[in-house]
Amino acid sequence: MWRDELDRVCERVGGRFARAEPRARMRRYLEGLLSELERKNGWTIAEHAEEVSPDGMQRLLRTADWDVDAARDDVRDYLVEHLGTPQAVLVIDDTGFIKKRACSAGVQRQYTGTSGKKDNCQVGVFAAYVTADGHALIDRELYLPESWTLDRARCRAAGIPDTAEMTTKPRIAITMLQRVLDAGVPWAWFTADEIYGQVKYLRVWLEEHDLFHVVATRRDDDVLAQGYGYGRADQVVAALPARAWRRISCGDGAHGPRVYDWARVAIRIGWRPGRGHWLLARRSVRDPDKIAYYICYGPRSTGLAELARVAGARWPVEECFQQAKNETGLDDYQARTWCGWYAHTTLSMLALAWLAVMRAQAQKGAPLAAATAN
Repeated sequence: MWRDELDRVCERVGGRFARAEPRARMRRYLEGLLSELERKNGWTIAEHAEEVSPDGMQRLLRTADWDVDAARDDVRDYLVEHLGTPQAVLVIDDTGFIKKRACSAGVQRQYTGTSGKKDNCQVGVFAAYVTADGHALIDRELYLPESWTLDRARCRAAGIPDTAEMTTKPRIAITMLQRVLDAGVPWAWFTADEIYGQVKYLRVWLEEHDLFHVVATRRDDDVLAQGYGYGRADQVVAALPARAWRRISCGDGAHGPRVYDWARVAIRIGWRPGRGHWLLARRSVRDPDKIAYYICYGPRSTGLAELARVAGARWPVEECFQQAKNETGLDDYQARTWCGWYAHTTLSMLALAWLAVMRAQAQKGAPLAAATAN
């Protein structure tokens, strides 16, 4: 069954290739990404495909004539076709790719959660589609720092088009969200960490498009809380009475339910009909001094448990990154060019989406016979 489903996936994306040779190599590349290879780079995938050198795989990523962005849309549509639901949560987050050399597109010394410090790395911004049946990545953009956009000769050497400009991560998030809207993808809520949630122009854009969201923000973000006045988020939450807090699981993690104490307070004045705004707080059960803060917008009838569930839906994007890096070679690539990064990342996302669909089918009772390409 798994091979038949992989055939269907390859046939779906195959129309994006102008020639038969790279179309066939794309299938072998996917099989390499889904294999049990310890490292999944050009050499190892070529050897897995019984090719004498990595040249063909590198051509697939760097110069082959195929529509990478249309293939990205195929990944999204494939996942939505199998896992799509109006209750889905869309998550946007970024991850780093450690690189030793400075010639890879977008590399600079910058902070990345991958290593937990400043490192020489590329940073990719990704969108994840999260449902009760599974989750996977559906969009990607390479973050291009200003150190690159101010050096056009360096950009051209890495294959970066002259039209590419420095864009903030929240602006990239807006671009991705607009693509999802244009495609008619079903979803209910958006969530993101404070790198995105603290940015007011992103929150304004979400409200203007009436997109429900639970986004993390800084403790010193200023809010106008009903009954508490204008003040910092942490000061408002500190003033809440003990009865405002409820112990709620926001979903299962690797070690069982993720239980926290949660509280919320209405913020803003002049709510639009049927809509509400809240400041949400998540407090650690073990360490009550450890509190996270969120700005929320959604239907007026939304309960505290629902806001907690959406906030907890951000963690699956971390699982997506871990699974993609461990199982579909997301960070094993050797392509240094702009085109190479997008080509490899898209194929890794396709492999991850296939795994998510296969696992969902297995959970529903369909047999999952060897869901890796050996």
